[in-house]
Amino acid sequence: MNYQLAPFHSIPLDEPLLELLLAEHESIALPRLSRMWNYYRNALAEPNGSGGSIDSPYQKVGLPKRLLDKQALVRDDRFQREIVIENDIAWRIHTLVDFMFPAAPKIISQAGSSELRGEIEAILDAVFDANGGISLWQNAALLGSVYGHVDFLLNTESLQRIQKRDRFQGADRESSGEAPSKNSFQDFLSQVGPLIIIETVEAPRAIPLLNRADYRALDAYIIHFRQPVNHVERSGTLQRLTRRIAHRGRPLERRAEVTVTEIHSATHYQRYEDQKLVAESVNRLGRLPVVHVQNLSQPLFYHGLSDVEPLIPLQDELNTRLSDRANRVTMQSFRMWLGKGIDGFTDRTIGPGQMWMTDNLDASIEAFGGDADSPSEKSHIEELREALDKASGVTPAAAGHIKARVGNLTSENALRISLMGTVAKVKRKRITYGAGIEALSEQILHALDVFGVYRTKPRDRRIDIAWTDPIAVDESRRITDALAKAELGVPRSILRAELGYPDTDDAA
Repeated sequence: MNYQLAPFHSIPLDEPLLELLLAEHESIALPRLSRMWNYYRNALAEPNGSGGSIDSPYQKVGLPKRLLDKQALVRDDRFQREIVIENDIAWRIHTLVDFMFPAAPKIISQAGSSELRGEIEAILDAVFDANGGISLWQNAALLGSVYGHVDFLLNTESLQRIQKRDRFQGADRESSGEAPSKNSFQDFLSQVGPLIIIETVEAPRAIPLLNRADYRALDAYIIHFRQPVNHVERSGTLQRLTRRIAHRGRPLERRAEVTVTEIHSATHYQRYEDQKLVAESVNRLGRLPVVHVQNLSQPLFYHGLSDVEPLIPLQDELNTRLSDRANRVTMQSFRMWLGKGIDGFTDRTIGPGQMWMTDNLDASIEAFGGDADSPSEKSHIEELREALDKASGVTPAAAGHIKARVGNLTSENALRISLMGTVAKVKRKRITYGAGIEALSEQILHALDVFGVYRTKPRDRRIDIAWTDPIAVDESRRITDALAKAELGVPRSILRAELGYPDTDDAA
C-alpha cells in the first residue's frame, strides 16, 4: 500500500485501521445509505428505444416476488402483473425542508459592542451568501433528512494566501483609536466571502474516526469517494467486446475515475488518489474543520435519525397494495362472456346488435367481470397513507393538499393545530441544525482570527439564531407581538431580526 500516515500516528491511525474503516464503509454503511437515497429519489430506469423505460422505478425492489414473476413472458402483456409505484416519501421530505428553511436563518452576534456585533454578522452573512445562502441550508437539510446526518467541512486554503494589506483588524482597531470607513469594510466583505469554502459532505462520502472516550468527538475525518476525471478510460479488447454487448449501441468508452481518500485531523491534511499521495498540508487551525449535524438527535450514537428510513416498509406495503388494486381493476374493468353450446361463438365479436342462433336448448351466454367496489382494500390503502403521515410527521395539508376543506382552516390557530405534528418535528430538527450553524459560525470566526484576517476573541464568537416562522403570520399580529416583547425587555436587535429588518438605527 502507498498510504503514508506518519502525521496521524498520534491519533493513532495506521494502514490496517484505515483499510478496515474503508472496507466497513463500502460493505456495510454505503449500501444502507444508498438504499435510503434511492427510495427518496426513486429514479426511473434508463430509457428504451421507444422513449419509455426499460424497467420500473427503484422502489420496485420492495415489491413481493409474486408481482415480479417473469414467467408471464410466455404469452402477451395481458398476463403480466401491473406494477404501480407511488413515491410518498419525496414530497414529504421536500415539505420538511421547506418548513425547516423557508428563508435563511438570521445570525445574531453576542459580541460585547454593537459595532463589533454588526461587523461579525455582516462577515458571517457574506461567507454564507458566497457559499449559496439559503441553498446551502436547504441542501444540508435535504441530505440530513435522507441520510440522518450531514457534515460541513471548512476549506480555508485561500485564507493562507491573503495579503497583509487586505486584512481587517476588527476588534484590534480599538488600540489605534481609528474606526475604519464604511467603504473599506464593504470592500473587505466583498473579499472575505469567497475566501472560505463551506463544503456540504453527504454521508456516503464521510467516514468518522470517533474518539474512544467520547463518541461525540472526532479524532479524524475521512472522505472517501470515486471521482470522474477528464480523460477516457483505457480498456482492453475483451473489455470492449463485453461492453459492446452490454451497452447495445450506447458509447463504448467512458470517463476514467480515481478513488479519492482525504484524511483530516486537527494537525494535518492528506489527499490520496488511487492510494497515491497527491497533496499534504499542516492544519493551522489546530482543530478539525468539521461540523457534524444530526438530523434528529439519537442518544449515544454519532449518526442521527433519518426521515426516510421509517417510511421504507410502509412505502413497500403501499406500492404492493396499489399494484394489487391495479391488477384487480385490470381484471374487472372489462366484462367477459362465457358461451356454452353455441357454434362459432369464438369467431364473432361481442357488440351491440349481435345475435346468435342455435338449436341447443342448453346453450347460454353468461357475463362476468366488471369493476366492483372493494371497501377493505380502499380502507387498507387509506390507513397506510395515515401511517405514513404519522411516521413522517407530514400530512397532505402541510404540502397544500387541503381537499376542499378550507372551511375548517379559517384561522391561523386552526391551521397550526392541523399542522401541529409537522411544526413540532421542525422545531425538534431546528435544535440540532441550529447548534450546527452556531458551531460553523464559530469555526469561521476562529479561522479568520488564526490567519489574521479578522481578529476576534473567543467570547465574541457566540451567536444566536432567529428562525423564520414556517407558517405565514399576519403582519399586524407580528408587530403587536414584537411591541409586547419590547415592553418585556427583549433586545431590539432580536426583535428586528424576527421581523426581518436590518439591525440599524439609521433613519434612512
